[in-house]
Amino acid sequence: MFRYFPTNYPWNLAVDLALEMGARIGEIVEMCEPLLEASKQPDAAGSAAFRKAWSEMADKLCDLAEEDEERGRILSAGEKYNRAAIYYLTSERLQALDDPERLTWYHKALDTFQLGLRLSKENCERVEIPYEGKVIAGLYVKAEGVDGPAPVLVQVNGLDSTKEMKYRVGLPGWLAKRGVSSLIIDQPGTGEALRLHDLKARYDSEHWASPVVDWLQARDDVDERRIGCEGVSLGGYFCPRAVAFEPRFACGVTWGANHDWRDVQKRRLEREGDFPVPHYWEHVRWVWGGKDIQEFMQIAENVHLDGVVEKIKVPFLVTHGEQDSQIPLKWAHRTYEQLVNSPKRELKIFTKREGGVQHSSFDNSINAGQYIADWVAETLGGRVA
Repeated sequence: MFRYFPTNYPWNLAVDLALEMGARIGEIVEMCEPLLEASKQPDAAGSAAFRKAWSEMADKLCDLAEEDEERGRILSAGEKYNRAAIYYLTSERLQALDDPERLTWYHKALDTFQLGLRLSKENCERVEIPYEGKVIAGLYVKAEGVDGPAPVLVQVNGLDSTKEMKYRVGLPGWLAKRGVSSLIIDQPGTGEALRLHDLKARYDSEHWASPVVDWLQARDDVDERRIGCEGVSLGGYFCPRAVAFEPRFACGVTWGANHDWRDVQKRRLEREGDFPVPHYWEHVRWVWGGKDIQEFMQIAENVHLDGVVEKIKVPFLVTHGEQDSQIPLKWAHRTYEQLVNSPKRELKIFTKREGGVQHSSFDNSINAGQYIADWVAETLGGRVA
């Protein structure tokens, strides 16, 4: 793990995620050098300083991109907008809920991301799936070199990630080369669903997963028999739950097992384990609901997979980093052990040899992510060569 800030795990996580999404190290250094002292400050003051430094870099890149556009250098402009969106997203993710500018920065991140996609001519399309009178927004990436309907992997966020972050880390692109399409969604409790539509997370993830499968099965370019599901971090709970209760999923993958999130919260109350974001307890109540920690903890009581994983009857891959400091490795073993009815179950622990040893491989995602892409391609009938 790259630790720029000696005492601030959430900020180091943010920096590492930005690097995995495509940030440039020179820009990282320029943004982070002025923040060493701020990284030791309380959450509110530190987060404001972080946003200022990172948003100024993003603003500069947007200015440079506009200059490229004026000269007709559209591809170069697109690349700069892409990185600017990464920095806006990274900054917004760390802010307090009562920050009056947070939603403004989020809209700016979405707009810049879409502009970068368009100018870069990337294989990625924004889509909207009807859900409870609102929408679940997604990013759809088409399989490459496939004539006719293709397999597809639905990819869901963790507690504090967004569809744009998951797209930029790279799994959809790796899958596309293997003949598998991707649908990356902001499910309830994340991204647009939470920020723009006030859709809270729910433990019964099949409730939103089934309309997503309905939408995919209505597409001519999707093979309705080959729809899989993957979840990162807290998605390591949402995905197995959805696969267990939505029988149309053909396989499942956890990128970081999250078998008993209720227990993780109990340990975090005791200050065990690292918090992924500042303002943690305010953040989880924003995502799940609860007027106070006690009410939130009652909600969290349902967020576990005991008695659930046994219902999975399709191939399933469980992955975990051996040095995960957020979710203990024992929960990956628990999920695997309970997959007793899966016809093809696999447990893959990422070690120092291949990298990706931290939480959901945020320290080095490419080898872990391509392992997942290969397994999905082999399972859903894509290609690995």
